[in-house]
Amino acid sequence: MQILSSMSDKPIISVKGLGKKYRIRTDAKKRYSTLRDDLAETARKLVQGKLWQQKTEDFWAIQDINFDIGAGEVVGIIGRNGAGKSTLLKILSRITQPTTGEAILRGRVGSLLEVGAGFHPELTGRENIFMNGTVLGMKRAEIKQKFDEIVAFAEVEKFLEMPVKRYSSGMYVRLAFAVAAHLEPEILLVDEVLAVGDAAFQKKCLGKMEDVAKRDGRTVLFVSHNMAAIQQLCLQAILLKSGLISKVGEVRDVIADYLTLASSQNQEEMPKLFDRRRREDFGTLIRISDCKVFDSSETENYSLQFGEPFVIELVCTALSDLNNVSFVVGIDSATGVRIATSTSQECSCYTSMKKGQSLRTRLKIDSLILNPGNYSITAGVRGIKGGLDQLENAQCFEVMAISWNHKSFPNGKWGIVYVEPNWEIAYC
Repeated sequence: MQILSSMSDKPIISVKGLGKKYRIRTDAKKRYSTLRDDLAETARKLVQGKLWQQKTEDFWAIQDINFDIGAGEVVGIIGRNGAGKSTLLKILSRITQPTTGEAILRGRVGSLLEVGAGFHPELTGRENIFMNGTVLGMKRAEIKQKFDEIVAFAEVEKFLEMPVKRYSSGMYVRLAFAVAAHLEPEILLVDEVLAVGDAAFQKKCLGKMEDVAKRDGRTVLFVSHNMAAIQQLCLQAILLKSGLISKVGEVRDVIADYLTLASSQNQEEMPKLFDRRRREDFGTLIRISDCKVFDSSETENYSLQFGEPFVIELVCTALSDLNNVSFVVGIDSATGVRIATSTSQECSCYTSMKKGQSLRTRLKIDSLILNPGNYSITAGVRGIKGGLDQLENAQCFEVMAISWNHKSFPNGKWGIVYVEPNWEIAYC
């Protein structure tokens, strides 16, 4: 599998047969034990002649990874937790050595894998900029030339002479990203560290990475669970599953596969809605026990046709007597963007419930025309004083791309909600 830029026939990153194996203990002792327990266990193993025996097994964090990336490409690496994304970036950053295969990087590498990685807590922000820049392979003159830009981007002018151990996590990550992004590496590796910053900083970082890639023609590998950021920044992506490459290709296709995979695994692994863990502040007064989607023919269906009405149905069970209960449904895009929210409060639709009683409520949607793609439902129940229960990803559904009203439907790059064309043209 390859990702090759048209800018150059020779890849700037070439990975062949890459694998990383760890040996893990399977007889690890309990997290908490007393000295008496440890002495008794040691004596038992000594009598049995097993004192020095340890049960271990091999675990492949990644295995048989192959891809090429051309200069100037911005590539997203996605996958569930434990898929091997961070391990791959650590190997590319030369933090750890692979067990098998090789990774060839033709250019200077800047990496941001952990918040403030490589910073010394006792040194000031100014000193850490020079030290971290030197670690990244920059000369002192180059660091001086970029110093003012780094400080301005990180927004730490007032705290430049303060030891970074006194920085907040947001200040830490701003300075770390600023150093890595401004010291002109040919290859920039970014792990899921931008989640630490606030929304304004995340937007600024995404803009900077776009500038680094498009204006300067540098290569960026971006690991994130934020599909909206991946889709905004990257043209291509790599999907990892259990340490193996599952798909390589255009970012939209890869994200669609990831969401389908995540949805199916969630359905297999996730307990029933009634038993799923809630936020502590929701209490135990009522529980959402089911969420279903029905098509226009009143058939339970999670693959809807574009343009057709559909129904979202919630089933709730009261665990206490309740009055003035209302319901909320939110529809989110595959990348987690809220598209629409509807509450029964809008039409003064309230109800009361007795302890142990269950009810079914339905939201009929006629006019929300969703473009083809994957969507999820957030379901909630509200009382007089606020939220009583809420479940994100209570259910998922897909809108299929077909022709509608004898019109050819546009490709999937036109946003989330379809707008009926109603244009007029007149000369000025």
